[in-house]
Amino acid sequence: MAMSQMLKGLLEGCLLAIIDKGETYGYEMSEKLQTYGFTMVSEGSIYPVLLRMKKDGWVETVQKSLPSGGPKRKYYILTEAGQQELLAFKQRWAEVSSGVDRVLGEENEDGTFKKES
Repeated sequence: MAMSQMLKGLLEGCLLAIIDKGETYGYEMSEKLQTYGFTMVSEGSIYPVLLRMKKDGWVETVQKSLPSGGPKRKYYILTEAGQQELLAFKQRWAEVSSGVDRVLGEENEDGTFKKES
């Protein structure tokens, strides 16, 4: 499975978690993802996800002027529905990651799986 396919489902939840920490704008979210190790996620790839999350009612946007002037910046804020979706994502992630950890925990050091006795 390609990394991009794995990330597709995770990106939504990660963006919700970033926005939950405080209102933020697209480029800032991209930078935060990079610092968390999501180096393969481009800035342009998050905007379709943000648009879908807005259509689903999980985020709202507000335009704010920069102190230095220039164009306004669109900030994203989590809604109540977005907070509920983030909670559901965390629960789903705990279940999936727990299962994967159990499977991977049954590997030998060389990457082969332990045989049942």
